[in-house]
Amino acid sequence: MKKVYYLATCSTCIRILKELDSVLTDFKLQDIKTDKMSSDEIDQMKTLSDSYESLFSRRAMKYKSMGLSSQDLQEKDYKKLILNEYTFLKRPIFVINDKIFIGNSAKVVEAVKAELS
Repeated sequence: MKKVYYLATCSTCIRILKELDSVLTDFKLQDIKTDKMSSDEIDQMKTLSDSYESLFSRRAMKYKSMGLSSQDLQEKDYKKLILNEYTFLKRPIFVINDKIFIGNSAKVVEAVKAELS
């Protein structure tokens, strides 16, 4: 399976997708705002990444506004938060067969390019 989870209103996601456009021809693109992720999809990502925490974005504006930084969050909390609020998913996420690439760092984008070359 080749899939990208992204947010269409995120300029960083759009920039990365444009940068990788020529190699993403057979990927399914899922805008997580308009096409909500299922529990099964998040579980699959967790299986590939080894934790829900690795999928969780602490940069989301709601992280501070909900006071989550002062809470001791557990794996089940991360999953619930991601399921209930798409902005908590670190993005973009590339799933390429049995590998996952999480986030928007230059290192992750280069790793995706290397995997697809």
